[in-house]
Amino acid sequence: MTSKAIRLGSYLKEIRIHLCQKSNESAGIREFIRKHYVPIKKQNPAFPILIRECEGIEPRIYARYDFGKETSLSLSNNKSDEVLEIIRKLTNESSK
Repeated sequence: MTSKAIRLGSYLKEIRIHLCQKSNESAGIREFIRKHYVPIKKQNPAFPILIRECEGIEPRIYARYDFGKETSLSLSNNKSDEVLEIIRKLTNESSK
C-alpha cells in the first residue's frame, strides 16, 4: 500500500492529527508520520495537514470538510497502515 495514491482536497479542507510523543497508544501514528507524511505532503503540497503533539493525550485525527463539517476518529493503538487507511476513508467520505 503506497501513500502516493492519496489525493487530498475537493470537499476535504484540513486534516489535524493529535498524538502523544511517548505513549504506546500513539506508536502507530508516530510511525505513520515517519513513513507516509512526506510522500502524502509531496502529492498534496498546498493541503493543510496539521500535527499536534501533547503529552498524555489520546491520539485522534480530525477531518474538516466544506460548510464547517468535522469528523473525528480515535487512533489509539492503530498501526501505521491502519492510519493510512483511515485517511483514505476520510478522503472518500469527503466526496459524498
